Amino acid sequence: MSMREAVAAFVHDGATVAIEGFTHLVPTAAGHEIIRQGRKDLTVVRMTADIVVDQMIAAGCVSRLVSSFVGNSSAGSLGELRRRIERADPEPLAFEEYSHYGMVCRYLAGSQRLPFYPLRSYGGSDLPGVNSDLRKVTSPYPGPDGEPEQIYVVPPVNPQVTIIHAQRADRRGNTQIWGLTGIQAEAVYAAEKAIVVVEEVVEDEVVRSDPNRTLVPSHAVDAVVVCPRGAHPSFAQGYYDRDNAFYRAWSHISKDPGRLREWLAEWVYGTADHAEYVAKLGEDVWAGLAVGEALSEPVNYGRRL
Repeated sequence: MSMREAVAAFVHDGATVAIEGFTHLVPTAAGHEIIRQGRKDLTVVRMTADIVVDQMIAAGCVSRLVSSFVGNSSAGSLGELRRRIERADPEPLAFEEYSHYGMVCRYLAGSQRLPFYPLRSYGGSDLPGVNSDLRKVTSPYPGPDGEPEQIYVVPPVNPQVTIIHAQRADRRGNTQIWGLTGIQAEAVYAAEKAIVVVEEVVEDEVVRSDPNRTLVPSHAVDAVVVCPRGAHPSFAQGYYDRDNAFYRAWSHISKDPGRLREWLAEWVYGTADHAEYVAKLGEDVWAGLAVGEALSEPVNYGRRL
């Protein structure tokens, strides 16, 4: 599908939408299309809420955020998100906070259709004081000291749709990722529907030649969207580098509500699609983000003689 078609088909007002990609392969282009289509009252689930979430909040798409990290990834703050949470300006944003591992466990529970997932790392933490969904249950097995043990659990997350970005897929939706793989596969399995955005669609033989890179198989995918450079300003390992200058600039843009809305008007509402956004950035920017080859060694999977 095109990005416009996929968002129109699977992202609806009031939906819970997971947007995953850890450090690289952030589905920025998908977030921009959600903004263009004017979606409202979304619950956005994202482990590392970053620039694209800030933009979606500023555009009025998000009423609730579920996350374990909020920030401009080593470059500063998210101005719109801070205004909403700290001062309810221009309106409040509901925020559910977890640890990184707590979010991983929520996706694991959701993907396995479990009622909850246990973890020890909330013991002694302040998080249970700000999130009532972090609860304790009695383990059916004795603890290390042989006595009954109380252990924290987190609830599953089952989004209406999960959106991920990846390097490549075949036409059936078998999706391959390398580099930082994050929690994308579990986020897809946890959801009712899944949109996979890729840098390129390749022939079946390419995927079959390297099956261990297939993190998301075709039966879990509802739409494949080809969107080159669709993760900018994050990076796609092997395709283009992280736009650090953009990350640094965003702290200043998002600090000023008027400037932020001007940016949205020019770069999101003012572009018909991501291809126009890419062209608007200009070839000088992309030349600066170009990457060279760093090939892995061939692997012999073997075949029957």
